[in-house]
Amino acid sequence: MAEIIPFKGVLYNISKVSGEDVIAPPYDIIAPEYKEKLYSKSPYNIVRIDFGKELEGDNELQNKYTRAANNLNSWLKDGILHGSKAPAFYAYEVDYRIKGSRKRLRGFFSLVRLEELGSGVYPHECTHSKPKADRLNLLRTCRANISPIFSLYNSPEKKASEIMNRVMLRKPYMEAKDSDSAIHRLWIVEAEKDIKIIQDDLKEKPVFIADGHHRYETALEFKKIMDSETSSDSPIHRFTDSPNPWDYVLMFLANMSDEGLTILPAHRLVKNLPENPLDILSGHFTVEILSSQDDITGVLSGYEHAVGFCYRNSDKLYLLRHKGSGLENINPALKELDVTMLHELIFKKLLNITEVTYEMDIAETREMVRKGIYDGAFFLNPTGVKDVERVALSGERMPPKSTYFYPKLLTGMVMYKFND
Repeated sequence: MAEIIPFKGVLYNISKVSGEDVIAPPYDIIAPEYKEKLYSKSPYNIVRIDFGKELEGDNELQNKYTRAANNLNSWLKDGILHGSKAPAFYAYEVDYRIKGSRKRLRGFFSLVRLEELGSGVYPHECTHSKPKADRLNLLRTCRANISPIFSLYNSPEKKASEIMNRVMLRKPYMEAKDSDSAIHRLWIVEAEKDIKIIQDDLKEKPVFIADGHHRYETALEFKKIMDSETSSDSPIHRFTDSPNPWDYVLMFLANMSDEGLTILPAHRLVKNLPENPLDILSGHFTVEILSSQDDITGVLSGYEHAVGFCYRNSDKLYLLRHKGSGLENINPALKELDVTMLHELIFKKLLNITEVTYEMDIAETREMVRKGIYDGAFFLNPTGVKDVERVALSGERMPPKSTYFYPKLLTGMVMYKFND
């Protein structure tokens, strides 16, 4: 099972900077115009390290990665950033609103010993084969984990959660509001008794990656490179009992038995629909016609094994309720998922859809179909957190973008710099 340890985190010096000026969203959801806004907020905004600009004249010796490392080291030297004095866990809360309700996502930052996926640390969905070179270059140059991996564990006993709840009665070390008005708070947990209770609560428990599959895979690759470069033995990589700084990765860990998790669906936009999609779909689905004004997410929430649909040749919405056939050869852990039904049955078997675009916003999704940018769209219910656990433990993976964990963690709350 996964091994977690406290660490001497790198933190912003709140006597010199304001949290809201220096933090940033995850690099992979930052649009170009928002990157400019982050740059203008502060000369010490974390985006300058985690997702810096490419400049004219960049070369192997001078580029966004070398600038990132220079920023990290100079900010540490100048006291903008500083290292914790003692190993600690870092309690983290996001106070946010979703669909009119207030929720609190709570957990803690920790180092987690790297394991091959499926051995203590489990993925839950397929990832696109996009290049990992960017994250690997940043890791090689900065020798630090700047942005955390968002992961889950399941502890009905909630011993670690109780520690977090108690710690969070104190004034936080740092607080910042994100662009969605969610408030992010950080506390330092360094009492040895609390650290032991947290470690004991997670002992023998698996960890499930929620967000950050690519970062975890990059950390594994970096470990293999470093082991190969520093080992005098066989160049073939193997895990050893002698830990190095790169044997660990920075994670945020949230208890799926708590109430603060939200998973949103990513809706699918497609091109190249056949001429008569409803006729084809009706063989495996009961087709219910809705008006264009219906709340498709509200309608969907009342059904299992159903998806919403709209297409360019109609101004109506449609509810597609699965009749139960067509997924006989699918692994039982995946078979009950709406997203599996959509990808394996509708896209692969019925409509021959090979290219899919993802969009979170319902109105934006429908507008792109109305404008003819896409031929059609499919709407999903959110995947459940128990589904994530079941699929991960089965060794299977969901289709890409089966889950969208919300809210996103901020980058810059705490970092892990190798001390080698």
